[in-house]
Amino acid sequence: QVQLVESGGGLVPAGGSLRLSCALSGQTFSSGAMGWFRQAPEKEREFLAAISLSGGSTYYADFLKGRFTISRDNAKNTVYLQMSVLKPEDTAIYSCAYAFGLPRRTFDEYDYRGQGTQVTVSS
Repeated sequence: QVQLVESGGGLVPAGGSLRLSCALSGQTFSSGAMGWFRQAPEKEREFLAAISLSGGSTYYADFLKGRFTISRDNAKNTVYLQMSVLKPEDTAIYSCAYAFGLPRRTFDEYDYRGQGTQVTVSS
């Protein structure tokens, strides 16, 4: 059974950094793709970043302007989202997802999805 478990969320002051982790189990980590999404209260879920687990290619939402970085650790079956220069508007529930195929930018197109971790950025 494929499972995704996010961790690393919390409260951080504006301008700070945070690293989220997404541990994948029940699936070969060397194939497929994983993505990060977030959803703020009363807003649509939005794509942040995705990574190919085989080739390591990465994809980002344009609005991030380089503030977030997605990476993977094959030995730990874990994908990370390093977030820097955080702003209060980054406050949201952050979720990761796994797809059997290529990276994609739509949450519902992923085959498995995590429960999410809360990130709160104080002003």
